Amino acid sequence: MVPISFEFYPPKTDEQRAQLDRTARRLKAEAPEYVSCTFGAGGSTLSYTPETVQRLRDAHGFEAAPHLSCMGGTREEIRQLLKLYRAMGCRRLVALRGDLPSGMARMGDFRHASDLVEFIRREHDGYFHIEVGCYPEMHPQAEDAFADLRHFKAKVDAGADGAITQYFYNADAYFRFVDDARRLGVTIPIVPGVMPISNFTQLRRFSEACGAELPRWLVKRMLAYGDDVASIRAFAAEFVADLCRRLIAGGAPGLHFYTLNLSKPTLAVLAQLR
Repeated sequence: MVPISFEFYPPKTDEQRAQLDRTARRLKAEAPEYVSCTFGAGGSTLSYTPETVQRLRDAHGFEAAPHLSCMGGTREEIRQLLKLYRAMGCRRLVALRGDLPSGMARMGDFRHASDLVEFIRREHDGYFHIEVGCYPEMHPQAEDAFADLRHFKAKVDAGADGAITQYFYNADAYFRFVDDARRLGVTIPIVPGVMPISNFTQLRRFSEACGAELPRWLVKRMLAYGDDVASIRAFAAEFVADLCRRLIAGGAPGLHFYTLNLSKPTLAVLAQLR
């Protein structure tokens, strides 16, 4: 089995915090290499992520990697966050461009993830292991597939140590993307992001927003189950586990699971992989 990691998002209510604690306790038994914590919904806060990273480290014993976003944060705010994460003992970061925070009309001081990576390297060269994002099925705002690859290469050239992909359900798209990146001289590990299927309606909405393609046959099969929740869950776990097996067989260096702060869908996939 390859190394695995999990992504969580920062809770904002007591109920959400309790849910995250339950999920973290259940997933810790899977011995992840690390867990990551997103920058809040749309990057809407600068505070929830550090609090959650601290909790994941202190209460659950994870190596926790905070996400840093270009959007909404000034150069000085990012500088202070880096100092805070270093003081916490964090050694890994996920540096992303991100989405414009809700309710904010301006971008931050960094326009591109490559600028953020370069800034982290300049401020703390060699201390943080920096992960960046990439898109096997192309970023929805990219001019074309080749431009998207060049943007990825720019992040690597700026100092990224590894990459995590957007989720996808077409293994060939991942393998093609890795091959294309290698031809450009990219040598860092490119870890596939895996989205276990829990709420299919929600997944369709996510996928439309981020450009992840849902195979037509998958949509038809899920719709055919109707309200048969047990069959949906069983099929979803089998389908995603098969995807993971193919990725591992094809040389993927790890698997990064987008948990949505839920444990059961991810555990169902991992149980099939075992």
